[in-house]
Amino acid sequence: MNSIFDHGFLAEVHAMNPAENVNTRFPPEPNGHLHIGHSKAIAVNFGFAEFHGGNCFLRYDDTNPAGEEEQFFTSIADTIRWLGFTPARVTHSSDNFEKLFELAEGLIRRDGAYVCHCSRDEIKAQRGGEKGSSPRYACIHRGRPTAESLNEFRAMRNGKYRPGEAALRMKQDIESGNPQMWDLFAYRILDNDATHYRTGNQWRIYPTYDFAHCLCDSIEGITTSLCTTEFEASSESYEWLCKKLDLYTPMQREYGRLNISGTVLSKRKIKALVDEGIVRGWDDPRLYTLIGLRRRGVPPDAILTFVNEIGVTKATTNIQVARLDQTIRTYLGTTVPRLMMVLDPLPVVIDNLPDDFVEMVEVPFSADPSFGTHAVPFTKVMYIERSDFREVDSPKYFRLAPGKTVGLLKVPLPVTATSFERDPKDGRIVRVHAVYGASDGGAKVKKPKAFLHWVAESPAHGSPIRATARLFNSLFRSDDPESNPGGWKADINPGSEEVLENAMIEVGFNEVRSRAPWPARATELNEADDGPESVRFQAMRVGYFAVDMDSSTERVVVNRIVSLKEDSGKRS
Repeated sequence: MNSIFDHGFLAEVHAMNPAENVNTRFPPEPNGHLHIGHSKAIAVNFGFAEFHGGNCFLRYDDTNPAGEEEQFFTSIADTIRWLGFTPARVTHSSDNFEKLFELAEGLIRRDGAYVCHCSRDEIKAQRGGEKGSSPRYACIHRGRPTAESLNEFRAMRNGKYRPGEAALRMKQDIESGNPQMWDLFAYRILDNDATHYRTGNQWRIYPTYDFAHCLCDSIEGITTSLCTTEFEASSESYEWLCKKLDLYTPMQREYGRLNISGTVLSKRKIKALVDEGIVRGWDDPRLYTLIGLRRRGVPPDAILTFVNEIGVTKATTNIQVARLDQTIRTYLGTTVPRLMMVLDPLPVVIDNLPDDFVEMVEVPFSADPSFGTHAVPFTKVMYIERSDFREVDSPKYFRLAPGKTVGLLKVPLPVTATSFERDPKDGRIVRVHAVYGASDGGAKVKKPKAFLHWVAESPAHGSPIRATARLFNSLFRSDDPESNPGGWKADINPGSEEVLENAMIEVGFNEVRSRAPWPARATELNEADDGPESVRFQAMRVGYFAVDMDSSTERVVVNRIVSLKEDSGKRS
């Protein structure tokens, strides 16, 4: 299969700058957890360097201490490892704070920056006002002497000014048609109580993204700066700053970002969902954060397969959630074992079998013989899905009903329902009676038209394994939550999670758990894919599942990764 690096946009990028030693970087801001959109940036930057035998750095863009926390630094690094990539170096913009300050002073000396004391409203007016409604004009501080700006800049560092009272601005081109050239901020003053995760209270001023990003690229020797098209307008200021300081300028190329419909990816909105208890946390399996997808059980290689399938171009990629689900489903279909699991158990008593009857039935883990087989007990009492029994039969119904014969997966003979019992209080069916083999006592056995999955009662074999199953549907009712007249929160789907407390899994689960992650071909395993969610299996006729971190020695908790086929009823 062709990769995104040997043809198309990224192949052309390399042809434009066939550097002998390729260096790229992935530069996240450590103020939140990564989401599915970041998977494309990770795959592009790390994969491009790897494909060309180069290096990719993980550089934390930690230039704004507000919101930057240790948990986000750790989560970002863990997520990159989980996806199968290893940074050649881990760096921080803050590694260069002293160097960046020196470069800012150098920029002032070259008449490329000045200290400005204008208010937000004044700066907005200088840039043409609301939607360019008035002519642009230069800041009154733009022509101040270089020495004066140097003194004021050092005064900013020493704490003379409060936030908003002074800022260092680049002296670019206010007449340019590109807003990224309208004397952007290079340094700003943050609140005195804004403590930086790495440098503490050492700095009162911090470089902006527009100042630090390109200079850190240059300092680190990045050969190919790959970012999304939302930063395309920034390329002019990127090159302007490097050239103004006579620094090496990396090549920049922009590609279209990845958007997923039917969800929200904004850190602010996800935080609101978490804070209001609508979801369990940033790793809730209904979210499209990468830690949420990981907890749901989505394999890292399925995500990388998805990125490769959608490709990389300049155009923004807007993908429906169903497309991602289908890629995950296809990947799981050939890589995980199959087990029998009953979500809503209905006991079936086979009356013509003795109470101590046990037959070990050999069941394959997959259609692929290399997965192997396992034995499960078949006994007098078993459990089927409640939805697989109907008290009134009909000609087009092929599952179990009184007088109806069905097969049981891998069991030698079929069973025929004979009667059922109800709960005297609510009338609910609580037990079905059946016979095994010929229903009329003779030698002839009807050929069943349907086969059901099942789990037997056998305490001696530890069967069934009792579990809580969580079924996740779309967190929102529509593909565009933002369009809801009542706001995006009004679009939340109240049926986004179903919790089934009485699910039962067959005993082959124990072997699946001990051998996880699957497949067992070591060259394809991702060493970081080793959490509880790496225990994945197809529950036959039900869906794909993974073990959740809430599992304990007393109780297994599993999450549905995806259904067996696209479910049009996921939104309600």
